[in-house]
Amino acid sequence: MSSTAELMPIERLEQVFEELAELAGQRNAIDGRIVDLIAELDHGNLCGFTGARSVAAVVAWKLGTTAANGKAIAAVAHRISEFPRCVAALREGRLSVDQVGVIASRAGEGSDEHYAELASVASVSQLRTAVKLEPRPPTPGPQPDPPRSIHKSPGEDSTSWRITLPNEEAATFDAALQSHRDALVADYENDDSDSAENAPPFPNTVDAFMSLVEAGWDSDVARRPHGQRTTVVVHVDVEQRIAALHLGPLLSDGDRQYLTCDATCEVWFERDGHPIGAGRTTRTISRRLRRALEHRDATCAVPGCTATRGLHAHHIQHWEDGGPTELTNLVLLCPYHHRAHHRGEITITGPAHQLTVLDCDGDPLTPGSLARPPNHPPPNVPPCPGPTGEKAQWRWYNPFEPHAPPPTDN
Repeated sequence: MSSTAELMPIERLEQVFEELAELAGQRNAIDGRIVDLIAELDHGNLCGFTGARSVAAVVAWKLGTTAANGKAIAAVAHRISEFPRCVAALREGRLSVDQVGVIASRAGEGSDEHYAELASVASVSQLRTAVKLEPRPPTPGPQPDPPRSIHKSPGEDSTSWRITLPNEEAATFDAALQSHRDALVADYENDDSDSAENAPPFPNTVDAFMSLVEAGWDSDVARRPHGQRTTVVVHVDVEQRIAALHLGPLLSDGDRQYLTCDATCEVWFERDGHPIGAGRTTRTISRRLRRALEHRDATCAVPGCTATRGLHAHHIQHWEDGGPTELTNLVLLCPYHHRAHHRGEITITGPAHQLTVLDCDGDPLTPGSLARPPNHPPPNVPPCPGPTGEKAQWRWYNPFEPHAPPPTDN
């Protein structure tokens, strides 16, 4: 019988925790080295050669990690010089990259010593709360607008939406929602067509929200049945390949190809300054073809990009060069990489089932990460003790106080 089987459960648990602490320390030290390398990419402006939209995207792509972990590593790398004590603790295995990432994401300037001491005993969640308690000095100049966002989270049987609005817009939304709910309740109470056994359920907030959406939809369709007020008109000279917006400026080659790819626009061809006809009606992707594309390509076609929303349908062989609007000549691209392609920063060649994406140097972009078996022993660092796990008593906590700016002579 093995020695492990002879141990009491509590003794084996202690052994497991000891090994976990040792591995956690080694992992933290490795993450510290990764941060140093990513900082070199960031501050050396090397990410532009990768075709990725951000340093965090490069990290998530090349390390095969989550977007959240990529953002944490990129945040630490970007502010590596501002938090030398915290990053040193990361390199020594005493802090995790998630702990330092929370600090680097939002902590104020000059707070390195404060948070390095706090992070030695605080969890990630506690550090996030501590950073939120930090007073924020007023920002000079005009203030940015409050955040506005809508996030969609599809599930197996339902879809969740999270809406963020400024307070004044939220008040308008609440009033509209309540108005529709009151109308549904009034209709419900006045409806005598059904018996009590077959009566529909009492209207709730979801019913009011759907009523609000349907009312806005019907109003928009009645106001703009053909969408003429949102159509962009482009005039293209077929001989000189020169394009201009209707009653507007000339377009660059990249913008011309971008607009004639899948943008909502009307294209008129001209020769010697005279219109000779409108663009092919099959240029714009139909709804049926769009659904087929989304079924085939769930994300942006550029390797390493995981964008799934707001994707554009791109003609691999440009439409103005005779490229057909067919599945074999179409791929989905995020707006960033779509514009990057038409600016010449990346090259996309097909057909779609054998897609090749090249960076600005002509090297192929591949979706695989850089992970491989190590050739060196793990870092020689002490085991990571981790947070103490004690409940934080925030009433006794003293948040970091930013130093007042020095007075300026008038």
